[in-house]
Amino acid sequence: MAADLTDFGNWLAVPSVVCLWLAVLLRAPGALRSPQQRGLWLAVATAAAAMTLNLPDVVTYAMTRGAAYAHTIGLVRNLIGVLSAGAVLYFVAATTRGRRLQLASCAATVAWLSTLVALDAAAPGHGTHTMPPVGDPVPSLAYWLVLISAHVIANTVCVSLCWRYSRRTESRGLAAGLRLFGLGTALAGLFWLAYLLKALFASTWAMPALPLLMNLHGLLRAAAILVPTLFTLRRTSADIATAWRLWPLWRDLVEAVPHVALNKPRSGRVMELLWPPVPRNLLVYRKVIETRDAILILGEYVGPGALEQARGHVAGRGIPEQRRTAAALARVLKDARRAKLAGLPGQTGEAAGLELPAAIQSSNEGGDLADEARFLVDVAEAYTSPATTEEVKVP
Repeated sequence: MAADLTDFGNWLAVPSVVCLWLAVLLRAPGALRSPQQRGLWLAVATAAAAMTLNLPDVVTYAMTRGAAYAHTIGLVRNLIGVLSAGAVLYFVAATTRGRRLQLASCAATVAWLSTLVALDAAAPGHGTHTMPPVGDPVPSLAYWLVLISAHVIANTVCVSLCWRYSRRTESRGLAAGLRLFGLGTALAGLFWLAYLLKALFASTWAMPALPLLMNLHGLLRAAAILVPTLFTLRRTSADIATAWRLWPLWRDLVEAVPHVALNKPRSGRVMELLWPPVPRNLLVYRKVIETRDAILILGEYVGPGALEQARGHVAGRGIPEQRRTAAALARVLKDARRAKLAGLPGQTGEAAGLELPAAIQSSNEGGDLADEARFLVDVAEAYTSPATTEEVKVP
C-alpha cells in the first residue's frame, strides 16, 4: 500500500510540474504588471523551478554526473525552495497590505539563504542533499533544520492568513485563489513537517506519502494562480453568448437607425464576435447601449397604447409573466422598424407612445447594465419568434 502511494505520487510529478509552468507562463504578463499578484506569481514560479530540479529523472541524471554535480543541483534546489517560501510570505503580505510582514519576509529570506550557504560550505565534502531513511542527514542536521524551519514558518503563516482573508474578501475570485493557494500550502507544510519528524525523531511512517503531498501542492498552486484567467474566460464566454443572442435584434434596429452605432457593423454575426469593432470587453456594453438608443428613437414611431395592446396579444400564449413585457416590446419594435424604414413620420415629445420598460429605465438612470442586458436578450429571443410577426394596429 505504501509503495503504491509513493508510485502514484511520483507519477504525478511530471503533470504537476507541467501544470505549474503552464500557469506561470499564462499569468506572467498580467502578474508582472500587478504588485498584488507579483508575489504569488514569484512563489509559484520558484516552486515550479524547485520541483523541476526534484523530478526523479533529474535527480537520477544528477547522480550519474558525479558528486559535485549532484551537490550543486541539490543546493540550488534547496535555495530556490527557500526563495519560494519567502515569496509565499511576500504574497500574503502584499494581499493583506502588511508592510511590516513584507519587510520581514524579505529579511527572513535573506537570512535563511545566507545561513544555508554557510552551513553547506562548513559541512564536510558531500554529494546531493538528502535525508536518507537510515543514517545522518546530508550535509548536516543543522542545514536541514534551517531549511525545514523556513518552509514550516512560511507555510504556517500563509495558511493562516489565506484562510482568514478568504473569508473577509467580497471578491469571489480572490477568495477562491486564496483558498486554493492556502490548501496547496497546507499540503506543502505537511510535507516539511514529515521531514521534521524524520530529522528529530527518525520517524519514517509518513515518508511514503511525501511525493503525493508535494505534487498535489503543485497542482493546487497552479490552480490558484489560474483563478483570474478562469474568471476572465468565464466572463468572456458569458459576454460572447450575450452578444450572440442580442445580434439579431441589434442588427435590425441598427439597420433602421444606423447613426446609433459607434462603429460600422461587421458583415455577419460570426465576424462580429471573431473580429469585434470595439475592444472585446466592451462588446456587450456597446450592443446594449446601441440597442437602447435605437429603441428610444423608434419609440417615436409607436402609437399611444401600443405596448399595452401588445401585452394583451401575448397574454395567455404560454409566455411567463416575467417575459411578457419583453415579448410585447419585441412586437412593437417590429412595427416601429417597419414604419421607420417605410419613411413614415414619427412623433416627438409627449406624442411618442412608447413608455420604456422598467429594466431599460433603471439602467438609463444609472442602474444595473447586466439586468438590462438580460432583459434585452429576452426581447431578442421574442423578436425572432414567429409569434411576434403580427402587426399591432393602434390608431
